[in-house]
Amino acid sequence: MKHLFTFFIIPLLLLNTTSQKENFVGKWVGEDQNEIGYMIFDEEGYAAFEISGTVMGGKEFIMKGQKGKMTYTINYNTTPIEVDFTMTKIESGESKKILGIAEFTDKDTLNFDMSFDSERPTEFGEGSITLKRVK
Repeated sequence: MKHLFTFFIIPLLLLNTTSQKENFVGKWVGEDQNEIGYMIFDEEGYAAFEISGTVMGGKEFIMKGQKGKMTYTINYNTTPIEVDFTMTKIESGESKKILGIAEFTDKDTLNFDMSFDSERPTEFGEGSITLKRVK
């Protein structure tokens, strides 16, 4: 009986984790200081920010004359969810992390906050932004 339980429960847990990660995948829009911006998460683990038509991030982008990429990782085992962005200079491999937190208010609405100073926000406050999934 234990073997049957394991046979059925483990795949369900794995499917649940996979579907959670897919919740972030897509394009999200939000407004910050009267400016509309987008946050993009792709299936391959790359992320990008788009503000005023300028894209920073993704598989390859140029910043200050150097090629870079931006990836993301998500830790669903914390409350709020931890979302980390890693910006990496392709040539040197030098990288910097942007630490964030997120919580879904529904499947298409996400509260989000992040810090550029190597300290993860612990709660949603004035710097938080509400993102809506672009359909």
